[in-house]
Amino acid sequence: MLVLSASDQERLLHMPEMIEAVSTALKEYSAKRTVTPVRTVLNVEKAEGHAIFMPSVAEGAGSLGMKYVGSFPNNKKMGKAAINGVVLLADVQTGEPLALLEGSYLTVMRTGALSGAATKYLARENARILSVIGTGAQSIGQCEAVMAVRNIEKIRLYNRSEKKAYDLAKQLRTRHEVEVLVHQDADQAIDGADIVVTATSSSTPVFSSRLAPGVHVNAIGSYQPTMQELPTHAVAGADKVVVESVEAALEEAGCLQIPIQEGHFSPERIHSELGFIISNEAAGRETDEELTVFKSVGFAAADIVVAKYLYEKALRENIGQRITL
Repeated sequence: MLVLSASDQERLLHMPEMIEAVSTALKEYSAKRTVTPVRTVLNVEKAEGHAIFMPSVAEGAGSLGMKYVGSFPNNKKMGKAAINGVVLLADVQTGEPLALLEGSYLTVMRTGALSGAATKYLARENARILSVIGTGAQSIGQCEAVMAVRNIEKIRLYNRSEKKAYDLAKQLRTRHEVEVLVHQDADQAIDGADIVVTATSSSTPVFSSRLAPGVHVNAIGSYQPTMQELPTHAVAGADKVVVESVEAALEEAGCLQIPIQEGHFSPERIHSELGFIISNEAAGRETDEELTVFKSVGFAAADIVVAKYLYEKALRENIGQRITL
């Protein structure tokens, strides 16, 4: 069995390949060639934490496995990470465990790759200005993926903790020749942006101003019915709202559920799953004036297909630690 740490995965990762891997997962899911149950969340009351289990099998992509994520906010008081995770990859033919991958880095880059795939099909070809609201752990994957599919010239950042925004700005300037600005107001940060990413844990909308025609939004932060990262008008006013999974989005995405409850949106207005667009069974962006929204809640099929991509590449490049169970 192979163990791949976060640093191992970073050595292996090539974002265009990652975007291709998640695109395969999206197509397989929408074609109903996967078994991907909605995530199981176990409340651990005494520790005030959540244990999340996400299994999937995508036989057409040769992938079988499960992701586990533990979210225990009180860990910070003990000097430990609040979120920990692993992905178990198994042989789709025999069920034998093949690899154990550190889950936090994989999730950051997989989530970024999902936004990269959405941006490829839904953002304007001439998009040049990226705005990112929320500059925590997920933000670097978002920036890397969007820059892999569009020629981004300027990145505008906003975070409640200004220091985190400056930290990301420094990281981006080190990695890329791109202009990076830090703003003190979210509405200011999105003003004039071609692509907007929201990557926060906020339960209430993170900006208030109206989005201009032609903007594309990747909303990746909220993942519970009570969390509404996007203002209702952003969803209600969109020409196309796209999701990974209609079932999961309607069960887990407060950004959609709350506008539905308010009477400003309906399930029938979800344009498509992204997998259908990638497969050319549904339209992506059709005009430069369309306002498009990709609402992501994550799905396990993407985790296991990405895990298989990293595992196979690790074997070829002799990266990782072999263990015997």
